[in-house]
Amino acid sequence: MDRKINIALIGTGRMGSVHVGNLARRVPEANLCALCDIRLDVAQKVGQENGITRVVRDYHELLDDPIIEAVAIITSTDTHAQIIIDAAKAGKHIFCEKPIALDIDSIRQALQEVENAGVKLQVGFNRRFDKSFQRVREIVKSGELGRSCIFKITNYDPWLPSMEFLKVSGGLFLDMTIHDFDMSRFQIGEVEEVYALGSVMIDPALHDIGDVDTAVITLKFKDGTLGLIDNSRQAVYGYDQRVETFCLNGVAMAQNESVNTVLKGDPEGFHGARIQPYFMQRFAQCYVDEMSQFLAAVRDGTPTPTTGQDGLMAVLIGHAAWRSVHEHRPVRIAEFE
Repeated sequence: MDRKINIALIGTGRMGSVHVGNLARRVPEANLCALCDIRLDVAQKVGQENGITRVVRDYHELLDDPIIEAVAIITSTDTHAQIIIDAAKAGKHIFCEKPIALDIDSIRQALQEVENAGVKLQVGFNRRFDKSFQRVREIVKSGELGRSCIFKITNYDPWLPSMEFLKVSGGLFLDMTIHDFDMSRFQIGEVEEVYALGSVMIDPALHDIGDVDTAVITLKFKDGTLGLIDNSRQAVYGYDQRVETFCLNGVAMAQNESVNTVLKGDPEGFHGARIQPYFMQRFAQCYVDEMSQFLAAVRDGTPTPTTGQDGLMAVLIGHAAWRSVHEHRPVRIAEFE
């Protein structure tokens, strides 16, 4: 089947504009019908750049339109849960950027409405769609290397986000590390226990908002595998993204991707290209593939590749990490269930 799905996008900021460009030009399953943003002038500009003529300020106008089958929610985190609830009640299938919400009760309420309505929900954990990370998972899940023993993620941003953003982000664990928590579940399975250490090493102003910019998190998975995640908000050499699973009979590793593969040799030695500068370059294809697979699931009636439960579990692990930092102890996920 090659029918296009009529989709509207809500939220045309930095990430929203990326998704608009993809839906308009790079996702063959999509018929992008309309855009919405409370900043109408911003949405109109994005619409003009991508050939989208219908632009509204109030997303309820789109939910009331029977032509629209699905919505992509790319708004600020504090609005996600309510828009999900409204979209579900309107019978629209839903793609939502992570996280669904910062508090657990709001997530559970939104998921209940999705279940009641019988619509599909996909949460935007784009890194699951990275070909290298997928290949690591395939190798380990095949059993050819024996059982997994130690799982590692290195996730360093190239620079600290704005303080305006950090104040509403939910902090390092619910904004940045949430991707790593989801990747851990994707690669290995369910997490049983979390122990986290966090520090302010880059900007002392983070002390004032109760956040950290540097962290090391250990995980104990239900199958006994041990996990290690290390995070920094600032790596001066680029966007550092590595995944590794050490097994009884070998190891599977996904290394950084460079801007190009050229080596230059001179009297001082060999020199290579820098690694990718940031997430929009490193994971550009992932944003296309996640939306393509969401719309294919809507079209074909198949499960979405990431679910509301995935969204909930990543936030639960994030809350466990914060509790661990504050209480200086390992925290079991069962404490939140």
